[in-house]
Amino acid sequence: MPENPPYAYEVEGLHKQFDGVPRPANGEISFHIKQGEFFGLLGSNGAGKTTLIKQMIGLVRPDGGTVRLLGRDVFAHPRFTAATVGYMPQTAFALNSLTVKEAVYFSAHLRGVAAKAARRERDALLELLGLTHLAGKVARQLSGGERRLLQIAVTLIGSPPVLILDEPTNELDPSRRRQIWQLLRELNQRDGHTIILITHNAIEAEQVIERVGILKEGRLVALGAPAELKSSLRSQVRLSITVGDTQMHGLPDYVRVQSDHRGKVVALVDSADLPHLTKDVDLTQFPEFTMHTATLEDVYVSYA
Repeated sequence: MPENPPYAYEVEGLHKQFDGVPRPANGEISFHIKQGEFFGLLGSNGAGKTTLIKQMIGLVRPDGGTVRLLGRDVFAHPRFTAATVGYMPQTAFALNSLTVKEAVYFSAHLRGVAAKAARRERDALLELLGLTHLAGKVARQLSGGERRLLQIAVTLIGSPPVLILDEPTNELDPSRRRQIWQLLRELNQRDGHTIILITHNAIEAEQVIERVGILKEGRLVALGAPAELKSSLRSQVRLSITVGDTQMHGLPDYVRVQSDHRGKVVALVDSADLPHLTKDVDLTQFPEFTMHTATLEDVYVSYA
């Protein structure tokens, strides 16, 4: 193994099939994540993200393929994996019976941080995340947003070089969301942490990630930098329209609706069809109508 391997993760031919399920949870997935990279993993519920991550941290053994973390097989070196990766799941918090300060302190201790340093680092993290006043409160008594911040603290304590975060800003208010994104940027750019973001929110992800993998039905269907993936839609224009109930029926077939939420419609149109659109539709009838180039969300939806 090289002293400083270039890749944080090397995933090769990963395959996982659960009994009684016709489709593989993960089918022949291969990709590399460089050290210090901010990587995004996008996919809808059931796409296979959680199964993939559990194999990457050694919690689920694959039926085929390999996972190497900083050059080491994760299943041959479970202690190294546990010490190297800080994993923040989206599901229920495992330390609910502990107080906030106990949960963070014991997590540091499990990562090999000495007692005095663990207390010092814990107090600094609680202050940073605005949890100091909740230090003595039992985790199960916290609100959803407070518990999410505690999960972040538990993940970051001990400064593991690789962070895997599943929807880290869920249940946080807008100001806290901005704070967490800024913190993650600093950890990545200033301190060199490798960060793997698991999400279905392509809009937020696009602001921070360097590369992205898109999972669909257990397979990796796209991999690359956001700009590279968006270039596949460069001949298309994104429309954002506010419509009434009857106005949807007046849109031509070449307007491909991606989402319609309470009259807020997002659609894609080929650039070549724009001249036809202005002739076929009275755009002044819509309270709101904007056009712009395709986003990472459009790429994500195009594979959904």
